[in-house]
Amino acid sequence: MKILLERQSSKPIYLQIRDRISRLIKSGALQSGDRLPSIRCLAESLQVNKLTIIEAYNVLEADGVVCARQGAGYFVNSASVPSANLKSTFAPAQNVIIPKQGGSSFFDMCTAAVHAQSQPGMINLSIGFPHPPKDIDLIARRALRQTPDTLFQYDLPQGQLTLRRQIAQMLIQQGMEVSADNLIITNGSEQGLSLILQYHIQPGDWVIVESPTYFGAIAILEKLKAKIIGIPMTAEGMNLELLEQYLKSHHPKLIYTISTLHNPTGITTTQAHRQELLRLAEKYECPILEDNAYEGLCFEMVPPPIKAFDKQDLVTYVNTFSKTLMPGLRVGYMVVTGKHYQDILEQKLLYDFHTSTVSQAIVSEYLASGHLRRHLKQMRAELLQSRNLMLQALECYFPEEARWTVPNGGLFLWVQLPENLPTKTIRIEALSQNVLLACGSAFFPDKQGYPAMRLSYCLTPEEIEKGISILGKLLKKHLYKGCERISNNHQTLVHSI
Repeated sequence: MKILLERQSSKPIYLQIRDRISRLIKSGALQSGDRLPSIRCLAESLQVNKLTIIEAYNVLEADGVVCARQGAGYFVNSASVPSANLKSTFAPAQNVIIPKQGGSSFFDMCTAAVHAQSQPGMINLSIGFPHPPKDIDLIARRALRQTPDTLFQYDLPQGQLTLRRQIAQMLIQQGMEVSADNLIITNGSEQGLSLILQYHIQPGDWVIVESPTYFGAIAILEKLKAKIIGIPMTAEGMNLELLEQYLKSHHPKLIYTISTLHNPTGITTTQAHRQELLRLAEKYECPILEDNAYEGLCFEMVPPPIKAFDKQDLVTYVNTFSKTLMPGLRVGYMVVTGKHYQDILEQKLLYDFHTSTVSQAIVSEYLASGHLRRHLKQMRAELLQSRNLMLQALECYFPEEARWTVPNGGLFLWVQLPENLPTKTIRIEALSQNVLLACGSAFFPDKQGYPAMRLSYCLTPEEIEKGISILGKLLKKHLYKGCERISNNHQTLVHSI
């Protein structure tokens, strides 16, 4: 167990240890019945006196959080412990954004996040890189042994038939009426987005997106010289009243939406919201691009995708294995029904012939063996603990003026900050302390919108604790800077009198 101690803090070391262990228990990282490290081991790990650990454990026992067992050590108490506040406080102003010119930072954000992975000690809160399955090497070797003669040849642009059939079965379980003939395997969901957006959009066309939304989609639209309409997100999803207003007035060529575990807010919409969005799209004859890259990471059951209710072939559904297995495989897929399939498939062929046959074979073997189900179950449990730990850290360290979402899965939550906070300055100051964060401006069209940040909780408990603590101090420093000056001036005036 790693515990970050502030040696110069006025808070006693034993209380810092008590607080850290309490948060691990409340988040679920330590569960009922788990054994705590022995007094000797924890003292050696933290380089403190054994008496300090004994004192911390005694306070935890007095709090009713742990219990001592004669000759066996200390264990997490079976009594229930209050968890983090699971009520979302997200309530932004409902302002539509129509940018005049592009300003995407997609390239800079992606390269910064990748570089951060190789920097020792860097706490990367900016992007979610899921940990690869421990058995991926075994599965990969098995996949290569089974079909060595065909893996290194050209393949169909729509992807391997076996894999498409396996994905179709997954989607049928989610409520879709789909077959292998409706699927196109892509190089990650990013290629799927690019193919669909290029197919539907010409320079000067209006496109509706959620505001905020995935910055990669914004970057593609800006490259296509599309005119973007950013419809604000509410706590329930895209503001449908404003959506209809702009469908009627601007006649957009496409609606881009993330219905499950929205990026960046983490919001999952209800079935009623999905059906109403589809009804509006049908009424105004506007196609929908549904991008549900994080759908496999839901903690609980969610409604079927919008595509499941689509009877007029208006919806194209995009997903990926990058968030559930590993990004480096670059295997995504899209569901295209109706007359658009052949045209999009031919466009895919011109891009790259086909997605890597080796990557497809590895994913197919993972699905066939049942390992993906077990991997996802473990991954969701770990992410749930990490999310709860981050929520508790936000309550502990962030200013009370901050508001955040409570996602039901995925890798991120969204923090809405008070107005006029210099988020870019805070990002630079955080980076100087080895904390990389994603400023909210990147997720708004033309970088407009309220101050915010997207935080990844796909990290270790120690990284979450330290990263949020550093950010919290920076936020409070900038938020209360004026108050401190007023307070200091008042004290000086009183002293002079």
